[in-house]
Amino acid sequence: MAPTSSTTDIRSPQTAPPAGTNPLAIVTLVAAFLFPLAAIICGHISLGQIRRSGQNGRGLAKTGLVLGYVFLAVWVLLLVLIVIGVMAAASDPTSGLSGY
Repeated sequence: MAPTSSTTDIRSPQTAPPAGTNPLAIVTLVAAFLFPLAAIICGHISLGQIRRSGQNGRGLAKTGLVLGYVFLAVWVLLLVLIVIGVMAAASDPTSGLSGY
């Protein structure tokens, strides 16, 4: 029996629509506040996944990336300021941190 026009050819694959928001994009946004380096890594990975799969979440991933870079810069700046402060305090003989 020949297939009719209403039947689907089994050999032609059906592609499913993209499934919602990319979970890694959500992780990127959440991690940006506490773990900025992890957010940067996850953000770049999620953007690649979104580009390949067509999923939603591109805005979340980009926002998480921007926040991750900003918070990483703030953390580095704070670390530099702390190191400078400790070095300045250690070199001041009246601070009590010089050890003598």
